[in-house]
Amino acid sequence: MSERYPLPDLNSLPDDLKAKILEVQEKAGFVPNVFLALARRPAEWRAFFAYHDALMAPESVGRSSGLSKGDREMIVTATSAANHCLYCVVAHGAILRIYEKKPLVADQVAVNHRKADIPPRQRAMLDFAMKVCLASHEIDDADFEALAAHGFSDEDAWDIAAITAFFGLSNRMASFSGMMPNPEFYLMGRVPKSK
Repeated sequence: MSERYPLPDLNSLPDDLKAKILEVQEKAGFVPNVFLALARRPAEWRAFFAYHDALMAPESVGRSSGLSKGDREMIVTATSAANHCLYCVVAHGAILRIYEKKPLVADQVAVNHRKADIPPRQRAMLDFAMKVCLASHEIDDADFEALAAHGFSDEDAWDIAAITAFFGLSNRMASFSGMMPNPEFYLMGRVPKSK
């Protein structure tokens, strides 16, 4: 984080934020910087993570999705690269590598999803996400038809667009504030875990 927006002390945060951050630390083994960076404004933190969880873990809000966890992280990684967001490319790229069990996939989709070693279904999904990211005003029926040809429903298209749009906000907040990826993210999913 930048000197302009220092990370708050965990013990100074409201109890609900502190409990969620400690839960994430227990699971991940570290606190991803985004959790502390956004905690400087607790009401915004709560809204951000409620929407994040509704999109990225729809089962947590009682909703099913035609997108896998890997699909969702792939959308974040590819569109965050288009938005030049170092934090999200590195952090979500790490999660993508783990979900897809492919150590090269995050770098490939971040640089050029059309050349990535992914199936045509995911390529179509990323074509749609990138159009939402870069030219959402040009989305038309042909874009929905291209998704449908790969088995995506209109609800799946909504999920792709909502994830893209939400992380557009996240990318901009991370970039403007100087949020840096935790060092732990760089090796996640690239090398086997030590036993």
